[in-house]
Parts: sequence; C-alpha cells; structure tokens
Amino acid sequence: FTLFLSVLYLFFILKDYNTITNHFIGLIPEKYQIFVSTLMQDLEQGMNNYYRGQFIVVMIVSILFSIGFSIINMPIAIFMGIIVGLLNIVPYMQVIGIPPCILLMLVHAIETGTSPVYSLLALLIVFVAIQGIQDGLLVPKIMGKQMGLNAAIILLSLSIFGMLFGVIGLIIALPTTTLMISYYKRYILKSVN
Repeated sequence: FTLFLSVLYLFFILKDYNTITNHFIGLIPEKYQIFVSTLMQDLEQGMNNYYRGQFIVVMIVSILFSIGFSIINMPIAIFMGIIVGLLNIVPYMQVIGIPPCILLMLVHAIETGTSPVYSLLALLIVFVAIQGIQDGLLVPKIMGKQMGLNAAIILLSLSIFGMLFGVIGLIIALPTTTLMISYYKRYILKSVN
C-alpha cells in the first residue's frame, strides 16, 4: 500500500512539477527568491545529468552481465543480466542479484553434473570483472563527463555519502557533490577573488 501511494504521489508531483515549483518560489521571502530559484535550477540540472549518465551505465552493465552470464551458461542468462544491470540504478545495488545468481548456478551445476565450485567460481569471476569495468572505466568516464567530476571525486563522493546515508546517500551523492562544487566555485571562490 505504501509503495502504491509513493508511486501515486510521484506521478502527480511529476505531472504538476512546474506548477509546484513556481508556487513554491512564491512562498519564499522576496530577498531569497533568486537564490532559491538558482539553487533549484542547479539541482534539477545536476539530477538530470546524473540520471542520464546512470541510465547509460545501467544499459552497458546490463549488456555486460547478459554476455558474462551467457558465457558461463547460466540459465535465463539474458533476463538475469538485465535484472542485475537494472539494480545498478542505485550504485552497488547489484549485490541484491547475487543470491538468485548463485541459486541458478547451483541448479545448473546439478542439472549438468558439473562441479558447483567451478560454477560458483565462474560466477564470481563475472561479477568481479564487470564490477571492475564499471568502477574503473564506465563510472569515471560516463558519470565524469555527465557530471563534470573526475574519477577520484566520484568514488570519494559515493563512499562518503554511502557510508553516511546508506542507499539514499548513494542516490544523492553525485548530484549533491556537483551542487556543492558549483556553489563553492560560484560563491566562495568568487568572494575570495
């Protein structure tokens, strides 16, 4: 029921987003309206860039997992590759896909008579290899280009926000970091110079 209400609220908020934001600005005292309006525009741009980049990463990772699972002959490899890839909408959430993958590989090992250790080792190699490609290549290149951040700041931001706020922190890490850097350059460096 809560999930249904959340989706319902989200639908109506997205439907009337412009109206809500325009009326929200009217609730702010006049001397702060320009600042709040600029803040909201920067946040919206940061979130748009983040989700655009994250969608590209999710699509590539889904394809990589589908290929990797097909190579090790996992049952329903393409479907599981897409599911595990889609879990990457929240960074590092593909960990939830590990137990079903282990179960499928064990069932496959029993059906084919292969060693369960070999099957699980092959699964581990796929996960480690794709995670390495994702963290070492895809996220720094794609998200760095979309968000305007370098790889070290991306990984540091995800680590700090993830440790402080958990899953929500992983979702808001890059847009918030981009916003903080933007305001640091706009207000702190500008006032120093």
